[in-house]
Amino acid sequence: MPRLALYALAVCVLAVAAAVVSFVQGSWLGVIWVLLAGLSSNMAWYYIRRARMSHEA
Repeated sequence: MPRLALYALAVCVLAVAAAVVSFVQGSWLGVIWVLLAGLSSNMAWYYIRRARMSHEA
């Protein structure tokens, strides 16, 4: 797995954890963390697919 995909996946996991903590505390700031988790998961999928495509070619 490419290094950038691992970094993006780590950011995704941390953003989900931050969103959960934020919502448990009653803050609406968790919405931003959810959006960041979605963005970073899309980045991880992109880097994984790009590496897989270049490996096949």
